Amino acid sequence: MFRSEKPANPAPTMNKTAEPVSPGKINSIMEGTSIVGEINSDSNIRIDGKVKGTVNARGRVIVGQTGIIEGEVICQSSDIEGTVIGKVNCQDLLSLKATAKLQGDINTKKLAIEPGAVFTGNCSMGGGVVKEMDPVRLRTDNTTAVRPEQQQAAR
Repeated sequence: MFRSEKPANPAPTMNKTAEPVSPGKINSIMEGTSIVGEINSDSNIRIDGKVKGTVNARGRVIVGQTGIIEGEVICQSSDIEGTVIGKVNCQDLLSLKATAKLQGDINTKKLAIEPGAVFTGNCSMGGGVVKEMDPVRLRTDNTTAVRPEQQQAAR
């Protein structure tokens, strides 16, 4: 009469590591809150307060205009409107909004910087093979360039 049709222990799914556990939910560190230490999140996180340490999220890291991170940021993607002082490792898109101030090195696949954003550091972008440019096309003067294979043929 009161029997449940659901199994007692549902089988775990194998693809949990590829996507955030709670993609629609956002952890939030509000303005006026300070955290010293390491933050690990399986979903998205928004920081409007101050974090001194490492922020590691399997989803998106959003740093609001009043947000400050002093330390490393490791995430899937990130929107920065506030201040980050430290290294940023982003697997997909890192977006620096007009009010962003980032001082540190960036490692990302894609980078978008709005006018007004301040970035000081080095940027490394991966994910694609850079095609070598033909030196003849890069010339700006009116002289004609001779390609190395043309020099060989002339000898």
